[in-house]
Amino acid sequence: MDFNIKTMAEYAAEGKSPEVLFWVGCAGSFDDRAKKITKAFCKILNKIEVEFAVLGQEESCTGDPAKRAGNEFVFQMMALTNIEVLNAYEVKKIVTACPHCFNTLKNEYPSLGGHYEVVHHTQFLKTLMEEGRLKIEGGAFKGKKITFHDPCYLGRANNEYEAPRILLEKLDAELVEMKRCKTNGLCCGAGGAQMFKEPEKGNKDINIERTEEALSFQPKVIATGCPFCNTMMTDGVKHFNKNEEVVVKDIVELLAEAEDL
Repeated sequence: MDFNIKTMAEYAAEGKSPEVLFWVGCAGSFDDRAKKITKAFCKILNKIEVEFAVLGQEESCTGDPAKRAGNEFVFQMMALTNIEVLNAYEVKKIVTACPHCFNTLKNEYPSLGGHYEVVHHTQFLKTLMEEGRLKIEGGAFKGKKITFHDPCYLGRANNEYEAPRILLEKLDAELVEMKRCKTNGLCCGAGGAQMFKEPEKGNKDINIERTEEALSFQPKVIATGCPFCNTMMTDGVKHFNKNEEVVVKDIVELLAEAEDL
């Protein structure tokens, strides 16, 4: 990227603190597809001059997969390590593009001594838009049909359905809802540490079921708000050989495209 992203250590060395800490997460750091989501989000924040920082080498997994897989001991070890780092920097506000990180930092760190204001990237961008700091003109998507897949850990686990939709509506696209959406949304199949194992035997993989539902509306874009969902829906689109006609993109990627970043 053509700009520098500062770490919390660099801010601390200057005796300053940023407006927000961007928690990148494992997927956003190491998965080649999810890195594009990370870059798109950073480009938007940089363009509208939001002061943000990352932990860099000091960031470790939140422990969500370990906890969901049943290893509470490993989760607590990872969480306590992160909390020690976050508290040392006196972090107040965290934004993340991963609903799994969001849910863990927001709901499971407080009992271990980690008390922060934690927001999902769609919530953060919605607030910036309401404050007039972010202006979205989505002419590039005018008339294009978009359907949004609700991430479980953003929707049902944390009751956030509106922020992603408010952002998508600013794109001038045609937003179509799947039959199973919002509180009745269907999981992509990756939550609960299922991302890291093969599915159990059955008639149909859950991501195929969900992608089939999305494709029935003949969208140009399947929008996601989670790197895990992105992977599962992308695999589903490939399964139906529709990857030439339909793209799977995170909301921030769509916003960055709309702003030609």
